[in-house]
Amino acid sequence: MRILKFTLVALTAFMACVFAFTHFAPERATAILLDLDRSRSGMVRKEIDLPNGLHYVYLEGGQGEPLMLLHGFGADKDNFTRVARHLTPRYHVIVPDQIGFGESSHPPQADYTALSQAGNLHALAQALGIKQLHLGGSSMGGQIALTYASLYPDQVGSLWLLAPAGVWSAPPGDLAKSMQRSGKNTLLPKNEEEFARLFSFVMSDPPYIPRFVKNVIAQESIVNYDLHARIFEQTKNDNTLEKRVAGLQTPTLIVWGEQDRALHVDSAAILHKLLPRSQVIILPNVGHLPMIERDEKVAADYLQFRAGLAKP
Repeated sequence: MRILKFTLVALTAFMACVFAFTHFAPERATAILLDLDRSRSGMVRKEIDLPNGLHYVYLEGGQGEPLMLLHGFGADKDNFTRVARHLTPRYHVIVPDQIGFGESSHPPQADYTALSQAGNLHALAQALGIKQLHLGGSSMGGQIALTYASLYPDQVGSLWLLAPAGVWSAPPGDLAKSMQRSGKNTLLPKNEEEFARLFSFVMSDPPYIPRFVKNVIAQESIVNYDLHARIFEQTKNDNTLEKRVAGLQTPTLIVWGEQDRALHVDSAAILHKLLPRSQVIILPNVGHLPMIERDEKVAADYLQFRAGLAKP
C-alpha cells in the first residue's frame, strides 16, 4: 500500500508539474515537443543568411538525394516533420520556412509571388551547395515547387505535389465560395476561435495536437495577420501557373484529399492533363493536408513513385 500511495502521489505531482509548465510556459513546452518530434524524424533545425540579405531557418536530415519540401500558406516547416521520419532513411530532406512564414525573414514590402519565392529557394539551394534536387510542396508550396521546376527544369529530378494551389481553372472550393459569400478568409484567423475553425477546415481527420500547442501556433498566425493578408492577395492574383507549366516534362506525383475544402479535388485532373509525365492519387476521407492526416500512406506512395523513377 505504501508503494501504491507513493506512486499515486508522485504521479499526481508529475501531472501538476506538467499542467503548470504547459499553462504558464506554453511557448517553451511547445518548443520542447517540436524538438522531440523533429528528433524522431531525424531532422535538425538550422539557419543560413543568403547574400541577398534573406535569412532562412530550415530543418535538415537524412542521407541520399536532396529532397526539398515546401509548406503552404500560413504554415511552416513543421508541417512536414511527421512525414519526414519515413523519408530521412532514404533521402537528404530539407524543409525551409518560406520567406514570410515561420522563423525565416518577414520583409514587409517584398514580392511574395510564386516566381519570387522560387527564386529565393533557388538561391537557398545554391547556398547549401545543392545543384540537383527533388521538390515537394503542399498547397502554396506546391505552386512554388511547380514554378521552380518551370524555371530550372534541368535541376529538378521530380515533383511531389500535395494539393497544390494555382490551378485557377478548377471549380471553386469551399474556401472560395465562403469568401464570395462573407468576404472573410478562413485562412486568415484573427483570434484563437477562428484558428480552431481553420484547423478543422483544412483537415478532414486531423491528428491529436494538445490545445496549448494549437494556441501557441494560433498566436503566431494572428501576429502575422497583416503580412499574411498581403501575401495571400499576391498569391491569389497570380493566375499564370497553368500556362507556365503546360507540357513540363518533370516526373510528377499529384496527391489530393477527396475531402479537400480549400482547393477543389478536380484540380488534380487538370494538372494531370497539363503534365505529361504525371500520375494522380486521390485519398478518400482526407482533407487539404494529406502529409499530416495520412503521413505513413503518403510517404509509402511517394517512396513507390521514386522507386519507379529509378527503373530503366
